[in-house]
Amino acid sequence: MNLMPDFPILTLENLATAVVLLDSELRISYLNSAAEDMFETGSKNLHGLTVQQVFTHTEQLANAMHQAVTSHASYIEHDMILGTHAHGKLHLRCAATPLQLSEPGLMLEFHLIDRTLKLAREEQMLDQTQANRLLLRNLAHEIKNPLGGIRGAAQLLEQELEKPGLREYTQVIIQEADRLRGLMEKLLTPQTATNHNSLNIHEVLERVRSLVLAEIPVGLTIQRDYDTSLPALLGDKEQLIQVMLNIVRNASQAMQGKGRIILRTRIARQITITRRLHRLAIIVQIIDDGPGIPKELRDKIFYPLVSGSADGHGLGLTLAQDFVSQHKGSIEFESEPGRTCFCVMLPLTP
Repeated sequence: MNLMPDFPILTLENLATAVVLLDSELRISYLNSAAEDMFETGSKNLHGLTVQQVFTHTEQLANAMHQAVTSHASYIEHDMILGTHAHGKLHLRCAATPLQLSEPGLMLEFHLIDRTLKLAREEQMLDQTQANRLLLRNLAHEIKNPLGGIRGAAQLLEQELEKPGLREYTQVIIQEADRLRGLMEKLLTPQTATNHNSLNIHEVLERVRSLVLAEIPVGLTIQRDYDTSLPALLGDKEQLIQVMLNIVRNASQAMQGKGRIILRTRIARQITITRRLHRLAIIVQIIDDGPGIPKELRDKIFYPLVSGSADGHGLGLTLAQDFVSQHKGSIEFESEPGRTCFCVMLPLTP
């Protein structure tokens, strides 16, 4: 199988459209840069494979290929779902065109058709983040004052207790009040207080991995799928640890501590995040094989005080979204029974 040398490969490399070339046996012979970015893999990795070996949910794609081959003309599938290992399901428009070269083949052109919906969701997410931030600050302010009263009353009660053994209970009240007061202070701290430094995203993920495995040593597997060539990221290490920790903990709780979580990192090029085009961004995917997020929660999963767990406080993902927003990034997710994927996108500052 050759790479169709008489086809203008250099021209395809300059296209923003994702293009995949198939040889006469309908095996993949080439992906341009846009296709490599879309499917997050290299052309060499897929060379010689069929689309059924590379993707899932290929029924519509197979039909488009069949129609193009049998009719000897271009065939367009305007609304197609294609399953990928990197993104789950992609919503695409696909054009299949026969190639009449020295060796016949097929050219597949893919366009993401949910970009408008994605931009609308991001805009809604920005508005919601601002509303969440205001709600959290108001909530923290309202909680902070009564906590001072609770702590003071516990101290006065401790002085009146005759039995020293009873003072351990008042100490619990005082310590918990201090802990909650510290949390409220963090929520009330202005965004400008963040401490952005150069960091390695894999150090963040390794810290999260060790913390969660220490909490759940048996039954939970956390696999790594890292791109070790990723450049350093400018960010607040403690905030990013909290972001990833909240997502991973939610996943482990949803699976009741039994299952598999994958931590995956990749680079993305020419990606739009919150209405801004970035040349490079780091993509962190946290994938679990749990039961999935209930449908009734999916539209409000980032709202404060919304939780799918009876023991949850519903602030984990809200804080995660807020911290990611302070890094000019975004969080997306897709979920179905057996696979939930949270995708954190963090732009790289030149």
